[in-house]
Amino acid sequence: MEMSEQLLGEELDAKVSRIQLAHNEVGMDPFGFDPAVARYGLAFAAFLHRLYFRTEVFGVERVPEGRAIVVANHSGQIPLDAVIITAALLLDAEPPRFARSMVEKWTATLPFISYLYPRFGQVVGSQDNARRLLEQDSTLLVFPEGIRGISKPYQERYKMRDFGFGFMRMALETGTPIVPAAIIGGEEQYPSVANLEKIGKVLGLPALPVLPQLFLGFPLPLPTKYRIYFGEAMTFEGHPDDDDVSVSKKVAQVRDAIDGMLGDGLKQRRSVFW
Repeated sequence: MEMSEQLLGEELDAKVSRIQLAHNEVGMDPFGFDPAVARYGLAFAAFLHRLYFRTEVFGVERVPEGRAIVVANHSGQIPLDAVIITAALLLDAEPPRFARSMVEKWTATLPFISYLYPRFGQVVGSQDNARRLLEQDSTLLVFPEGIRGISKPYQERYKMRDFGFGFMRMALETGTPIVPAAIIGGEEQYPSVANLEKIGKVLGLPALPVLPQLFLGFPLPLPTKYRIYFGEAMTFEGHPDDDDVSVSKKVAQVRDAIDGMLGDGLKQRRSVFW
């Protein structure tokens, strides 16, 4: 943390000072974002982004100003991919974007996490929260694979799960452009050889991956090299209450765009770590 403060503090402060927030009648962010607390989280995110994972970012200029929904593939057992893409949008986009991640509802039941996530700017994924943020011209970050994507075993890396339809219905309702994004590097940070789902359910967890590196005494994520590709913004016409068949075709276009960028990025990659 101290190193990140030394190397990134001035740049981070400059970016954070440009974050535009819509406050409620008492001058607070209605979702609980606290810039003083979030700064520590953002400094850690900047350390991971710039120094640990050494992220390469392509096409971030394609993220439009104003409201947008960034839709990305999900991976890595823990949501560091969300941390890294949030850091990229803040540090590498011009003007900087402060992306609000739509997190799983069950995270609101976890000690500490339920306190920290809102203060870091994360928002429980619901149609109402998404609608309110987009009406404030926010940038939303969505992983439509959900827990099914992040808990994949290693042998199924970069094979995306089916997408939920909620982000598309919200885009149609609010007239919001969708930016597809492909994240490479997250799948290898915590290789999982199995998912003990039944035991996880007994423990109240949505997944319980088996991570060999933990048994080898390496609890940190492997220092893979992240690469993030942002595609061209996509706009769609239709009604948010259209039938599933109609909406699924639009969702498939976004999924195909991400899948194409994943394929191209993996072909160009010469090493997981460099």
